[in-house]
Amino acid sequence: MLEYFIGLHPVIQALIGTLFTWAMTALGAAIVFTTKNPNQRFLDSMMGLAAGVMIAASFWSLLAPAIEMGEGGSLPSWVPAATGFLLGGLFLMVVDKLMPHLHPNLSVEKAEGIHPEKKRRSTLMVLAITLHNIPEGLAVGVAFGAAAASFPSASLMGAIALAIGIGIQNFPEGVAVSMPLRQTGMSRKRSFMYGQFSGMVEPMAAMAGAAAVLFIQPLLPYALSFAAGAMIFVVAEEVIPGSQENGNSDLASLSLMFGFAIMMILDVALG
Repeated sequence: MLEYFIGLHPVIQALIGTLFTWAMTALGAAIVFTTKNPNQRFLDSMMGLAAGVMIAASFWSLLAPAIEMGEGGSLPSWVPAATGFLLGGLFLMVVDKLMPHLHPNLSVEKAEGIHPEKKRRSTLMVLAITLHNIPEGLAVGVAFGAAAASFPSASLMGAIALAIGIGIQNFPEGVAVSMPLRQTGMSRKRSFMYGQFSGMVEPMAAMAGAAAVLFIQPLLPYALSFAAGAMIFVVAEEVIPGSQENGNSDLASLSLMFGFAIMMILDVALG
């Protein structure tokens, strides 16, 4: 099975990797079929876990390879990584200001973006998680593209490890969309469909990222660090605050460290 996967085009590899991450989003959303009121401590710990995975993936799978790829160039090795990292965060910040969306567990009055009052609550919540899934899909795609480009600091197993890590942290994201919708009275089926739909953007972003780096290889360090900056913005702006707002800050913090360790082990062991 692995030999067959290795022989595939990197765009197809990225697609398969993010179909797994999408499936994990759907698995999280499927929690609505088992309960209407999940344990808040469990949800906060899962959000902390997701934050840890994303932080570790941003460094081990994206920033570190970007810095290594920048060595030997006309610019100091940290320039492409720092530039891409900051641009990724700024890009997400601009999109966050423009796209109407609502973070889970908040009232509609706190929706963000342009004219959010014109959207339904369910649509705003799906848009919020969809916005945050874009850099995750992009990161997986860029990682597979980098591995195909035969850079010493990028490996196929490292890209697979990143896809597994993103999949792990997608589980609580699916829960974060579907459960609040279920608690408002929406049917289990519709809550599940909205929850899993938020992960649909990842395969599209992954294929675009993999294809881009294959055609524009000199930009690869910038692309890797751009995805890292976008993910860190998501963690700082939404995931960590969301895990801390219900009085379970210690549990969420420990879960973050556990998630970081899991992703670090995956990347080092497989990469």
